[in-house]
Amino acid sequence: MQSGWAEKLFTKIAGSSDDASDLSEVAHKAEAPNALRHIASLCMTKVADGLIDPKLMLSWLLTALGAPAVFAGALVPIRESGALLPQIVLASWVQAMQRRKWVWVIGSAGQGVFAALIVLAALTLDGSAAGYAICGALAGLALCRAACSVSYKDILGKTVGKSRRGSITGTAGSVASAGVVVLAVLLMSGLFQSKGVVVAAIALAACLWGGAALLFLGLQEERSDTGNAPKARFSILKEDPNLRRFILVRGLLTSTALAPPYFVVLAGGEDQSALGQLGALVLASALASFLSSYVWGRMSDSSSRKVLMLTGVVGALAMLGAVMLSVFGLATQFWAMPLVLFILMIAYHGVRQGRSTYLVDMSPEDLRSVYAAVSNTTIGIVLMVAGFAGGGAALFGPTATLVLFALMAIAGAIAGIGLREVEAVD
Repeated sequence: MQSGWAEKLFTKIAGSSDDASDLSEVAHKAEAPNALRHIASLCMTKVADGLIDPKLMLSWLLTALGAPAVFAGALVPIRESGALLPQIVLASWVQAMQRRKWVWVIGSAGQGVFAALIVLAALTLDGSAAGYAICGALAGLALCRAACSVSYKDILGKTVGKSRRGSITGTAGSVASAGVVVLAVLLMSGLFQSKGVVVAAIALAACLWGGAALLFLGLQEERSDTGNAPKARFSILKEDPNLRRFILVRGLLTSTALAPPYFVVLAGGEDQSALGQLGALVLASALASFLSSYVWGRMSDSSSRKVLMLTGVVGALAMLGAVMLSVFGLATQFWAMPLVLFILMIAYHGVRQGRSTYLVDMSPEDLRSVYAAVSNTTIGIVLMVAGFAGGGAALFGPTATLVLFALMAIAGAIAGIGLREVEAVD
């Protein structure tokens, strides 16, 4: 039986103090302090993500530095594809390591270094030179992010029991979102119109990533058997039909991540600054995360499959709601888009929580990094295809794009029916 303040806090967060049947005795003894390190480290990195959001902070910074618009347009593709596509290669490196926490530590510290390079570029360069430097640093940051992503699922699976992983990551999401709410309010208030304040926020992100890396060093992780460590390969998709279906569901639900900018377009806002519009988007996302991440996490511990299905339906309703508001001429009302955007972002955070928990719980113990790499690399490709599809639909207007994305979300919910339940503890 666990005791002490760490165990009491862990039990309160996870809602369970029972022994985890999928952890060794040594891992179970260290589970409570490890879980709190997970929460603290994730909180720091999630706040850092908000401070350096390419859709908001970096695009505004490049504009302020006089960089051509093409650089701002390249930020999101660099970040998303750079964080997902390399994972199939990185997974083999992770599988060969006895303690995978070192990969996450290096990845987090690396993100801090590249964020600091962005600050340096902002202070010393302008125009196209600043565009090239910041995009290059973002590419390095994305690669480090890929290392964190491909290793984290395995680390979480080794150090936290199956019945409480969603609660741990969900708690981190809710706590971190409070910090992002403060950022969003500052953005909307107009105080963030200064380049110096934006640069200071990115510098703070660099410090947070470095601090998270130092904190994660203390994680107690057992050695993994690397004697017959499998290599990441796409052929594993042929061997596991449930993994194929999971990737299909996750791919269709990427529509919840691609839709938010079209809500902003429907809202109009020609009389507002672009930064203020995006500040509203960040606020909606942060509030949705704050209110829903922990709830989604607890629900995922019960059935992450049902969470994925539910979020697909909720996301589709939000997108169709935005379309209907536009059809009836209400989209530009001050309350309209924030309301449906808030609902969409609740669904989006549910998708993130559900697919993360499902992937960890479905993966065989010695294949977590492989499953994560194959899934994420495939989704990186899907995101690019879906982004192009959305761009094509955008030629017919934002409402047509949102209808397409709503149909994708509904299809994802339907496809989720065929997923295997993975949360049952043996």
